[in-house]
Parts: sequence; structure tokens; C-alpha cells
Amino acid sequence: MTPEIAAPFYLLLLFLILSSLLHRPTFAFKKSYVVYFGAHSHGKDVSSSDCDQVTESHYDFLGSFLGRDKAKDAIFYSYTRHINGFAATLEDEEAAQIANHPKVVSIFPNEGRKLHTTRSWDFLELETDGVIHSSSIWNKARFGEDTIIGNLDTGVWPESQSFSDEEMGPIPSKWKGICENDADHSFHCNKKLIGARYFNKGYAAGTGSLNSSLNSPRDTDGHGSHTLSTAAGNFVPGASVFGYGNGTAKGGSPRARVAAYKVCGPPVAGNECFDADILAAFDFAIHDGVDVLSVSLGGNPVPFINDSVAIGSLHAVRHGIVVVCSAGNSGPANGSVSNLAPWQITVGASTMDRQFPSYVFLGNKMHLKGESLSPKALPNNKFFAIISAADAKAANASAVDAILCKAGSLDPKKANGKILVCLRGVTDRVDKGEQAALVGAVGMVLANDVLSGNEILADAHVLPASHINYTDGVAIFKYVNYSRSPMAYITRPTTQLRTKPAPFMAAFSSVGPNTIAPDILKPDITAPGVSIIAAYTEAQGPTNEVFDTRRVLFNSVSGTSMSCPHVSGIVGLLKTLYPSWSPAAIRSAIMTTAQTQDNSKEPLTNAYYLPATPLNFGAGHVDPNRAMDPGLIYDLTSNDYLKFLCALGYNETQISMLSGSHYTCPKANISLANFNYPSITVPMLNGSTTVTRTVKNVGSPATYSVHVQNPVGISVSVSPEKLMFRKVGQQKSFKVSMKIEEGNNRSDYVFGRLTWSDGKHYVSSPIVVKAV
Repeated sequence: MTPEIAAPFYLLLLFLILSSLLHRPTFAFKKSYVVYFGAHSHGKDVSSSDCDQVTESHYDFLGSFLGRDKAKDAIFYSYTRHINGFAATLEDEEAAQIANHPKVVSIFPNEGRKLHTTRSWDFLELETDGVIHSSSIWNKARFGEDTIIGNLDTGVWPESQSFSDEEMGPIPSKWKGICENDADHSFHCNKKLIGARYFNKGYAAGTGSLNSSLNSPRDTDGHGSHTLSTAAGNFVPGASVFGYGNGTAKGGSPRARVAAYKVCGPPVAGNECFDADILAAFDFAIHDGVDVLSVSLGGNPVPFINDSVAIGSLHAVRHGIVVVCSAGNSGPANGSVSNLAPWQITVGASTMDRQFPSYVFLGNKMHLKGESLSPKALPNNKFFAIISAADAKAANASAVDAILCKAGSLDPKKANGKILVCLRGVTDRVDKGEQAALVGAVGMVLANDVLSGNEILADAHVLPASHINYTDGVAIFKYVNYSRSPMAYITRPTTQLRTKPAPFMAAFSSVGPNTIAPDILKPDITAPGVSIIAAYTEAQGPTNEVFDTRRVLFNSVSGTSMSCPHVSGIVGLLKTLYPSWSPAAIRSAIMTTAQTQDNSKEPLTNAYYLPATPLNFGAGHVDPNRAMDPGLIYDLTSNDYLKFLCALGYNETQISMLSGSHYTCPKANISLANFNYPSITVPMLNGSTTVTRTVKNVGSPATYSVHVQNPVGISVSVSPEKLMFRKVGQQKSFKVSMKIEEGNNRSDYVFGRLTWSDGKHYVSSPIVVKAV
């Protein structure tokens, strides 16, 4: 082709290419959204025709944007009972148009949330737990009899003895739920497990896939069975993990009825539980008639009207349901706590006074105390060569990967017949042991990294193993790295009770302050969440790893997922004792009676044995015995929560839609500092301020006197200093004045405590202040 012909040819070719690109049809990317309208106005008793009318109205609404046929195809959930809204697959541009409609409170992506377990991974045990119930209290509360506790999680394993209906009476007449077993006829409910539902359309829309196991409320993960049985499992004698921790298993409210709401599936890119499914479960749980909802999941903090758990919780609380949530496992970073709404009870995780010690004896006569639940043991008193896993590095691996015992990083020739010391972090704890076993190691010592501090978790390792703390880890690495022929022996684990100090905060437990509403302290409370033994699925091994073919009836798991249902069980007892109490009253009873000392009578510490603060533990470690008789309570109504939303800046139209009826925000400025919460938080104290609280007497006539522990650099005074109550239900208000002392240059949070006492009751509130 000559240059004269080539030039026009290439110009023509370029024109055709550009034309094809310009005229190529565009395919807009679609994703799933939740469109939230607030509350329904059709009241508590909802008929099927009411639900149908709501669904039709949702089709009409979306049809005004897409056309009715496309709208019906796009909507995969219509929330018809108590929560008004729908979930649909939309283009971003369509979602943006919908967001501007005056009927819409909020629209947000159907995003995934996480279960709050530490993967590779106690029961409320009367004899051994860190939150011991006295027999008289449990009997007085009838073991939570006829309270209905719902659980949003991975479902339930119905064959577990923890859900046996032995000695259970008739199902309460108020119950409206069902046993959804249309796709799994082997799944059965009974007079204990009175209901089960599954929700997976949001998961399918968010991940693009749906495993057949999700078409059933059956738990194929273990997490849901564990949390539900911790809250309300029936009495099961002889429960243990490979013989360890043997005793009678029972939940916090062992005679309560339970209902499972499966909203989570296998992790996809770290996401397990999707917003659209969570809202659907809340809507049905309110309709079904639960008294308590236990929610051991969460995500990154977002504004409350874009948060499915916060939205669902608000609707539940407005119907008198207590909602208990896990604080998250993103500690020890500050501001990492999730589930931040004041209508939720948010629970951190701490240890209990039970351990499963497995000692590591070294050739230099040192012995280090770790923990394990491994059913395998080394020959008695036989020492083996011990090396750092970094010294067993495969030729093509890095020392960093090898010391973490990552898959493919270890050389069998270097590891065979030895005990490996692996560093905690990045990969699952039990997987490190599996990798050690695969290259012929006879045992593993798992040493904490600096972030994990003194937090030790008892896992069902696949080889003889012991998990040791950071300080001992430093010592063992020094020994193996600088000794000529290091040797070691790992003892078989045992069960040890009444250990000290206990409790202390778990390193993984998420920490305040509250990043959405800084005037509200979160977490509210802490409870046992480390090495908790409870019921499990038989569809997984105790480690939830593919390689683990073992099966257990009970398992040891750690996380705020485990501490949350401890509190849910206690709430069940309180609901039985005081059926007329509001959710806020029950939260107050739990918070104001909490303990801030361990069993050595020392202040609670964190996983580094440094002083813990209310940003770690909220009001303290839960004490169910004292919670049953709090003396005074700080109460709140549904309208108080609406005022709270006014103070956050939500407009009256939004709040009216949230409440289902017209609402007008108070004309006077609302101070969040005066919100009648059982804790007092002032995140920006400039000079001085005065806050108001109101307490209600729920005990005998008495006179209460105040005692204040001042935060460092802050002077606190209370007026009046005495409160006299002549009858049950009487309310009294008081003012708390705080002033920055001269010379105080601190810019971080400081902490104090305010306690009202009549000599019998001690009604205590943390004071959290940050000067500016």
C-alpha cells in the first residue's frame, strides 16, 4: 500500500473505531440498596391484606422512577410489618433520584457486616463463670421462664441438647412466629426452639451467589448455635470440649424460649450478614413477639438512619423489645466500637475466672503458662527440640511469613520432629498449628504479638500446642534464638477454676469513644467473651477450618459475639422479674450495678495489665445478682429517643416518618449532655458545664446520698447531695456541675464516677470528660 493510499485508509479506520466507541451501548452497573421510609401507621396487629397493600405501594413508588414492571423485578424485599421500606437492585443514578424524594428517610447500599467472633474462635455456668448467678436470684426469675429471646445470627442447630424442650410448658400464646423449614424438612422446632426463619436475598444480591445451605435456618457455621445457647440454652449435664471444662451447660435464661433468625452466610470478602436481610429479620422478629433480641454482628459506624442494626433496633425498642449488641472485635484501637445507638445495649468482652492451662517447660528450667484445648498430647515428660518457625523457613518463603507459620512457608526437613514457635497474627491461630503439623512438627507454641498483650485464647488445636502471652513469647524467642540446643515439653491442658486476676479486658474488644454520638458512652458494659464454651453445629469442626474433620457438641469460642448473649440472658431474667420495665430501665439496672474491680479487689485492667477505663468497659463488668435489685434506675421513653435524634440534627419530617406519626422537635435547644443515660459523657468541656439526670425509685422507701470520684483535673459537684424517696416509682432530678481546674492542661479523656447509695444499693455511673 502506497503512502498516498495508506493515509486516507488509516484516517477512515480511525473514524470507524471512534464511531463504534461513541455509539456503543452503555451498561449501567447495578447494585442493591435499602430504601427506608420509617414506620408504618397500621399499628401492631398487621393483617395479610395490610402487608399486600404496603408491597403494592412500594411497587407504585419505585414504578414512578422505573416503570411498574421493572420495579417489581427490582424489589427483592418489601418490609411490610413494622419497618416501612424495601430493598431493590438499582443503578446509582436511580438511587440518587430516589434519595431526593420527600417520602424517603434514607437510602443506603445493602452492605455486608461481620460476625463479632475472633474465628478459631462460656457458658453462663453457675459454678465457674465470671458472672456467677446466685441460685436464689435464678429461682426468683424462674430461669427466664416464658421470656422469648430472638437471635440474629447464622441460625441454629436444632438437634443440640441445649435446645431440648424437656420440662418446658406450652408455647406462650402471644407467639406469632413460624418454623421455616420448607426447604429443609429435617429442621424441627419445639417448645424450647419455638421459631426459626432465614433471610438470604440481601446476601445473594450482595455476593452474587447463594449456597443451598442458606435456604434453611440450620446453622452450618456454629456461631448462631453458640450465641443462642449462651443466652438461653437449656440445662445439659456433662458438657465439655474434648473433656475440658466439664460441667452442666446452661444459658443465662435457661428456661426462656428461643427463636433463630438466620441473616448471615459464609464470608465473602469479609462480609457475612447483609443490611437488607438484617432489616427483614428485625421486621419479622417484632411481628413474631420476641422480648429480647441478641445481635452479635456489626459493621463500620455510619449515621443511624443508614445503619440497618440501628434502624431495626429503634423499631424494636419502640415496641418494648430490649436489643443487645456486640461492641466489635477491632480493639485495642480507640474509636473502634460499633453499634453506637443509645437505644441499644452495647457489650464489650472480658475474661472470666476459668482457664485451660498448658505449660511449656524449657530446657533452661523456665516454665511458661499458656492455654489450649488440644486433645492431643506429647509423651509424658519427653523433651523435643524447639525452634523459631522463622528457622524452619522454606527456601522460597520470607522469614516474616515463616514466623507466622503461613501455608507453604515452612520446610519439612527443618521442622520435622520439633516444636515450632509461631507468632500470633494475620492467619488463624489454629491454621498455624495445622501448617506446623503438615511439615512434621510434633507441637506448637503460639506466642502473642505485642498488640495481643496478655490475652490468651483456648483453642482446639490439631496438635499438642500452648498459647502464651506476649511477655512469655519474648522470653521463649530469646531462649530458642540464643541457646545452643533449645529443648521444650508441652503439658496436656487441664481445667482451672477461680483464677486471678479476672476479669480483665480482651485485647480484641473494641474501644470507645463513640464516633457517631460522642456524648453517649459506648460500650455500655462488658461481659465474659474469652474461651466461652457453648453449643455448636455438627456441620463444622471446632476450628471451622476445611482440614478439621472432628465434630463436637460444644465448642470454645471468643469474641464480643460471645459476651453479647451473656447480657441477653441476663436481660431475659430481668424481663421475667420486671415485665413492665422499659428497655432503658433494664439497661440502667445492668449498667449502674456493674463491677469495676476484679476478683483480687483491684481496678479492672486491659490485656496489658494497665488500668482499663470506661472507654474499654463502659459502666463495668456485668453483675447479674446486683442487677436484679438496682434500687434506682435512669429511664427513657420512645419520645426521648426522638428528642435525641432532633439534637443530632435530623429534621422533623424524618423523625415523624421514623415514629409513624407527626412529631415536633422541642423549640428550646436540646443538650445531648442532659440525655438521661446511665453514664455521663462530656466530650468537649470548655470551662464548665452542668448536666441534669433523673432517677426513679424501684426499691423500698429510702434516702440516697451521693459520692463522687472526680476525674483528674476536673472538679465535680452534685446538687442536691441527698435524694429522699417515699414510694416506688417516685422520680427525683439532680444536677452535676463540672469545671476544669486551674493548671489542667490535659487534652485526653479523664474518668470519674458518681454513686448514689442508701447503704444497701450502690447506683453507680461513669463520668467521662475531655477538656478542650
